[in-house]
Amino acid sequence: MDKISLLNQLENQVENHLQQALVKFQNATNEISLKPSDSNGWSIAQCLEHLNTYSHYYLPLFEQEIAKSPDKPEANLIKSSWLGRKSIESMNPETGTKKFKALKNHIPVPDLDAQAVIAEFISHQERLLQIIRLAKSKDIQQIKIPISIAKFLKLNLGDALQFLIVHNERHIQQANRNL
Repeated sequence: MDKISLLNQLENQVENHLQQALVKFQNATNEISLKPSDSNGWSIAQCLEHLNTYSHYYLPLFEQEIAKSPDKPEANLIKSSWLGRKSIESMNPETGTKKFKALKNHIPVPDLDAQAVIAEFISHQERLLQIIRLAKSKDIQQIKIPISIAKFLKLNLGDALQFLIVHNERHIQQANRNL
């Protein structure tokens, strides 16, 4: 796939996540937003707070590495690394059937300010859209991002963006099941 096609696809996914947050989650009552799932899983607010913790890590790194990278606007072909493909496939709700246990620093508390969590998630999605747009003029194969669970392992920016966005999709689907 070429860089622009991938980034356009990711941009559409983030737009979709943003619209869901604006239309569904932002207008939900506190009672709905904080209610645990029927299976005693996370509430809508907890799902989004979990995603916020990943955005806290990845978004500044994306911005920092993009800012340091020289422009390369041509639409070069991109290829996922083995680690990138496996990470994306395992997190994708359509291809990854395995459940994961969240790491300790990514487990949200049940008692949250739901509206603040949702507002922060919306802000992160808007910021992610800007990052994707900036990435269109960069060589996303050459930009390396350390992964949050093992900083010595790095994904190229294309893989890291795909991983973050598919992870968002997984938990937005989880949040939607609570509505």
